[in-house]
Amino acid sequence: MTVRSQIGAFAAPDKIHWAPGLPKTRSGKIMRRILRKIASKQLDELGDTSTLADPGVVDQLIAFSDS
Repeated sequence: MTVRSQIGAFAAPDKIHWAPGLPKTRSGKIMRRILRKIASKQLDELGDTSTLADPGVVDQLIAFSDS
């Protein structure tokens, strides 16, 4: 069953990107704001990344998105 048939067209992703990791806070929450900024190429506006459990994952995602 597909997402489109079960939930609706609004929930179906346009693209799927595999990533080496996700930017998570120390408590385990995914920082979707950072993912949106990387996806929209707004790399100079990432904001505060000091609360990330592994700040290196942001650099990996940026490098991964360029390839």
